[in-house]
Amino acid sequence: MRIVKNLSAMKSIVALTVALVFLSLTAVAQKDGDGKSTAESFGKVIPDLLERSDTPGMSIGVLREGKLVWTGSFGVKSKKTEDAVEADTIFEAASLTKPVTAYAALKLVDKGKLDLDKPLNEYLGNDYDVGDDPRLKMITARRVLSHTSGFPNWRRRGSKTLPINFTPGEKFSYSGEGFVYLSKVIEKIVGIPFEELVATEVFGPLGMKHSSLVWKEEFGSEKAENHDTLAEPKGLNDDIKANAAASLHTTAGDYARFVSALLKGKGLEPSTAKQMLTPQIRVDPEDETALAWGLGIGLEVVDGKKAFWHWGDNGWNRAFVIADAESGDGFVMFANGTNGLSFLREILSIGLPGRHPSEAWLGYERFDSVGRTLFKAILAEGAGSALERYDSTKGSTETGGLSERQMNRLGYDLLRLKRTEDAIVIFERNTRDHPESANVWDSLAEAYLTAGKKEKAIEFYRKSLALDPENTNAAEKIKEIEEAN
Repeated sequence: MRIVKNLSAMKSIVALTVALVFLSLTAVAQKDGDGKSTAESFGKVIPDLLERSDTPGMSIGVLREGKLVWTGSFGVKSKKTEDAVEADTIFEAASLTKPVTAYAALKLVDKGKLDLDKPLNEYLGNDYDVGDDPRLKMITARRVLSHTSGFPNWRRRGSKTLPINFTPGEKFSYSGEGFVYLSKVIEKIVGIPFEELVATEVFGPLGMKHSSLVWKEEFGSEKAENHDTLAEPKGLNDDIKANAAASLHTTAGDYARFVSALLKGKGLEPSTAKQMLTPQIRVDPEDETALAWGLGIGLEVVDGKKAFWHWGDNGWNRAFVIADAESGDGFVMFANGTNGLSFLREILSIGLPGRHPSEAWLGYERFDSVGRTLFKAILAEGAGSALERYDSTKGSTETGGLSERQMNRLGYDLLRLKRTEDAIVIFERNTRDHPESANVWDSLAEAYLTAGKKEKAIEFYRKSLALDPENTNAAEKIKEIEEAN
């Protein structure tokens, strides 16, 4: 692997390259009715972006004036087989499942079977997994779909209890659990499994022939395999169960047909379709101009133009969709690797040119970032040597270096790759830069525990607990280690 010896120089080269790309790509005509110029532009840049980001494959569907006009396939479905991505390659949509769930729920609203503002537990007839929290009565379909239910994104692993973290309706807080809860209510209402309802009410009417909320054996070789940050294959995830928030398997063409239906209001009453794309809550209550959430989908308003959008992230794959609600222009993309949204800015500049607060809000690390460059250097020559050059150029956040969170994530990436000693070096660096953070000491302790150095692990778990007495993880780990000894 070739390593650029000067991180600063590398960033300058990349910045120049990106600037030249933007100058050429933002010239793509707005009135690209047949998608030809857009297709040509994607064809010129995507192969290079996949290679530079260590993303094996990608599929994209382009809409113009509300119609699917082009689908493109790039790279490979699996690094094992090197089979090419094709138009019918099936990807995991991850959280792009949520708009589909919202659409299915809204069809029930139009049929008079579901009231957006009726407490969901009244349909279910019990308190679900919440227990005796009286705030459960405040959770409605509208609050689930707008991510104001009060539920966490996901409950703690293994927990049978689902907490309500704040008064429902109080603020925006993204929650997959809310969508699962809503699906259980819908199953009670219609009397069939949720995946069957979606197949009948969404996939069938919209011609989404290659879509399902559950794994199908016929997917087989058509499914894109997942890959980690180094493009190492991680399997097909073929044991995934139906999940209203995250289990959709689909193709770029199929999902683009779904987006077309949203743009046209197909299958919904006009007033219901309008509600779906009407802001229900501001993502940031202090910013009334940029990001909001509708019913099951994100909204951004820039210079008076409204677009709806969503992203998907199942860990080893990525997805993104966006469409201008007025012009009907937009795209959906799926990538079968962890770094699949690291070049979202470039894809947006072609697929829907303009400023997009959603990209900044998502905050995915870019393929050409300082952190990514440091990561590759560590893999090539070890953390010690790589950090020496990092320190000479970008050694602090004030000069463009990594934040506490970014450095911590880098350490965990190394742990996942079983580069434990390198991870320890990175976590130790983070404790020197942020000695008052309980989290960095907790992470360092975990790395030492992984390395089998239990005394060191206990020492640093105690350090973390001293800084944050509420750190139950540290307390539990100390107890586990001591009991094992």
